[in-house]
Amino acid sequence: MAPGFPDRPARAKIDDARELNALACRTYSGFIPVMDAVPAPMLTDLHALVRDHEVWVIRGDTGLIGSLALIRQEDHLLIESIAVDPDHQGGGAGRFLLDFARIRAAELGLGVLRLYTNVRMVRNRDWYKRAGFEETGHEQRGDKHIVHMKLTL
Repeated sequence: MAPGFPDRPARAKIDDARELNALACRTYSGFIPVMDAVPAPMLTDLHALVRDHEVWVIRGDTGLIGSLALIRQEDHLLIESIAVDPDHQGGGAGRFLLDFARIRAAELGLGVLRLYTNVRMVRNRDWYKRAGFEETGHEQRGDKHIVHMKLTL
């Protein structure tokens, strides 16, 4: 996978929910002024997400470095969120998690990854495009305008 990272992330446990929430807040709080709203990952019930779906983590010496939440759908694997601690951004953790999402989709026999992000998160949208995702549509969800993205594996 990537130098400096394990072969694969670790599966999160229910006990990780509080630390996952803190990671989401550190990762996404900078987008509040950009979106003029609280990003969805900061509001997610992480106990339920860990219990009901797949959440994977990268652990560092002082806590969580990153997380990847995946939801299996009938014909694709949905990336619910990728969070990387701001102190570790730019070091390959996000790419490592995204590459693992591709591996996990293949392990599950799914040929498509999907995600959605806020239209105002231009930096994130560009990052996903560089990774091969294409924008497939827009949708208004409450006070948020989201962009759907897809990667065919």
